[in-house]
Amino acid sequence: MKDELILETISVTKNFFGDKSSGVNNITLFIPKGKITAVVGESGSGKTTLLKLLSGMIKPDSGDVFFHGQPLPERGAAFTAANTVITMVSQDNHDMDAKANVWINVSNGLPAEDRNYQIQKTTQALNLLGIYDLRDQPFGKLSGGEKQRVTMAKALINRPEVLMLDEPFNQLDANYREGLQHDIRQIVKEWGVTVILVSHDPAELLSMADELIVIKEGEIVENGPPIELYHSPKLLYTSKILVASTELTAKQASICGITSKRGSVVIYAEHIKINPLRIAKKWTVKQVLFKGFYEELIIECQEVTLRAINYTRGKYEPGNKVGISIKKYYEFGKWL
Repeated sequence: MKDELILETISVTKNFFGDKSSGVNNITLFIPKGKITAVVGESGSGKTTLLKLLSGMIKPDSGDVFFHGQPLPERGAAFTAANTVITMVSQDNHDMDAKANVWINVSNGLPAEDRNYQIQKTTQALNLLGIYDLRDQPFGKLSGGEKQRVTMAKALINRPEVLMLDEPFNQLDANYREGLQHDIRQIVKEWGVTVILVSHDPAELLSMADELIVIKEGEIVENGPPIELYHSPKLLYTSKILVASTELTAKQASICGITSKRGSVVIYAEHIKINPLRIAKKWTVKQVLFKGFYEELIIECQEVTLRAINYTRGKYEPGNKVGISIKKYYEFGKWL
């Protein structure tokens, strides 16, 4: 059974200052209800513009945006029902009062005449994000991670149907980032909220998203489940934006023992096996990069440089000679 759709765009275009290279062009998109859909692309590719179109913050030059099958009105002085159930969280916290405490910031906008309702909803939102203890703290005094949780609590206080997140983890340290990602996944699971997430960090998107949309120069070039796009990218652009990989020409690939029929070859570090038996040790270790529970080796042969993962830390040093075998690679570009 197909997923129920909550948002759709049909041939949507939005450019700025008459420049077709800005914004997005001819986007047709289907967002499933109760899922996490992530948008990834290079800086300036149109990710934030697409998010603003889907939220009704800006109006398309042409094409249509639909919410539950009905045209989505642009946000204006008078909010419609659709506008109130689609909320946006950005990293600039522009809707927050730095001098006011957390409780006031989160509860602002609730009916002031119903004190019991205000207390109930605010307490629920703060507990949901694990920040009830911060209720009396001035927003401006909080850490980046705490501010983002407060902003998220404010966005969720009225249980929106759609939560849009524009680079929500950009300024957070690892602990806060992982904790907030877990909270978002739980909210989606328990509340059925639809999340649309924009990020430049592929690791965040691969671990969180149910559906991944790849955007390039204002156009959708690939979409699908993250595991499919990671393991079977159709485009060079997708493979490079999702993984820290190495791109080689066909001639360079031949040095790695690869006979390519196309112009570009991409090799993921995880697909390179170091020093297998009976393999000539012709690669030189140039650098050893500590990555925690594993190392990344920068190896070189005949001016070709590769990145390889090594789980046996301390085994290799710069200057060591190693052999390699490549388990998998991807070919893109014109046929030779």
